[in-house]
Amino acid sequence: MAADGKIGLELRNQAWSGTIGGRNIVGSEVLASYWNLAAERQRVYHARLAGEPGPWTEDEIVSQYRFTNAYRAADRVSQDLIRVIYSGSQDPGDVLLRILLYRFFNKPETWQVIEGSLGEVMAASFDSEVCGAILDQALAQGERIYSAAYIVPPPPFGHQRKHRNHLALIESMISGGLVQSLQQAAGLQDVFHLLLAYPSLGPFLAFQLTIDLNYSTLIDFDEDDFVVAGPGSVSGLVKCFPDARGIPASELIRWMVDTQEQQLAHYEIDFLDLFGRRLKLIDCQNLFCETDKYARVAHPDVVGVGNRNRIKQQFTANGPLEPPRFPPKWNLDPMPLRVPANAG
Repeated sequence: MAADGKIGLELRNQAWSGTIGGRNIVGSEVLASYWNLAAERQRVYHARLAGEPGPWTEDEIVSQYRFTNAYRAADRVSQDLIRVIYSGSQDPGDVLLRILLYRFFNKPETWQVIEGSLGEVMAASFDSEVCGAILDQALAQGERIYSAAYIVPPPPFGHQRKHRNHLALIESMISGGLVQSLQQAAGLQDVFHLLLAYPSLGPFLAFQLTIDLNYSTLIDFDEDDFVVAGPGSVSGLVKCFPDARGIPASELIRWMVDTQEQQLAHYEIDFLDLFGRRLKLIDCQNLFCETDKYARVAHPDVVGVGNRNRIKQQFTANGPLEPPRFPPKWNLDPMPLRVPANAG
């Protein structure tokens, strides 16, 4: 691997190609970087879990800038959400409330404020006015209650403050029979359309929340059941497959999932998976978004969608990683691996 963060020229010149819907699709040099990023991000993840001292990668872009994990469920906030899901009552209404309340703010510190004030958060006793007052006080003390990721636009419930409108939406979802509808869903696409019907939940947010719900005991579908590409993912797809215009993003992402082992072998990239779990649709979708960012530095002349040309967030390791938690139904054995030194 070249020290400038790009894969060696010999790999970038070996284009991967395949057929989708009768069309031959050829990957650009950015596709090699897609798999390089996935592998290096996993290398960093496993090395940190194993307590290896840094630096954990020779890729200067991965070392310098912040990228999400190759697997969505391994990210810090998703890990905290999974903990929240399984650390309380498994009554369907309680589980749904915890997921909505956590993700609408998407900030572990905000959940700690709410739970610290209310105790166990339960649907039968939840009062949006009480919760709103708790967050009013947090704001008055100068605390930020929202994350910068997955921002949910304020729904039109008539409150002056954004968080109170979000709490009103949560209350309406809980009281409006969403639990029963989720339990009757036939797949992730059904769940997605149930969520999409609510105000302020556009396609991207509705899909992300669908995946969150699928971590829980509320529903249990394969993550390869359905996918929706977000704006960043679409831009990454354009950079990786510039001649694939007109092919639905979901088909391209599914093709990536189906051919992941062949592509990794083609690019001669060693990939440490998630304790035996293959990349799923949600993971490959997210990786296109991260590749869009990576390519701004590694391939600055390759044009995607939009005009972003730099990566904003720097990478900072905030201490050792906690032991990972994944949905019990996945049957993963998250024992830290001894990560071999990069031989590239």
